[in-house]
Amino acid sequence: MPLEPLEEALCEQAAHLNAGVCRWLEAVLEYERDGGWADPELRSYAHWLSWRCGVSLWEAREYVRVAHRLPELPLIKAAFARGELSYAKVRSLTRVADPGDEQGLLELAGVLTTSQLERIVQAYRRVTREQAAESHERSF
Repeated sequence: MPLEPLEEALCEQAAHLNAGVCRWLEAVLEYERDGGWADPELRSYAHWLSWRCGVSLWEAREYVRVAHRLPELPLIKAAFARGELSYAKVRSLTRVADPGDEQGLLELAGVLTTSQLERIVQAYRRVTREQAAESHERSF
């Protein structure tokens, strides 16, 4: 197979996977809200998700966290649902995004690699923590 059609096929399939993960996270959130997972033997929904869906507990916790954030971020969710963003990028964005800066972060995600975006998100979180600490100190 020539490389160009293969590249197109790979990118198309990745977009389908990303859109599928978005739909799966919508179901994750809905199932949690319905409470069908509740069992006295389980510590949390993440434990249930880890057990029943075969993911690590860390992954399950992240899936639940991201699923909770997506309804608050309609632009990011829409791009994810179209397969334009990978789960890795969405996971990073949901750590810092709010509706006010969602568009700018979405634009960054479109031009950066996942690792570049992750570094920017980490720096952003560090700066905002420092600003919050300074503000707290000034108030006292």
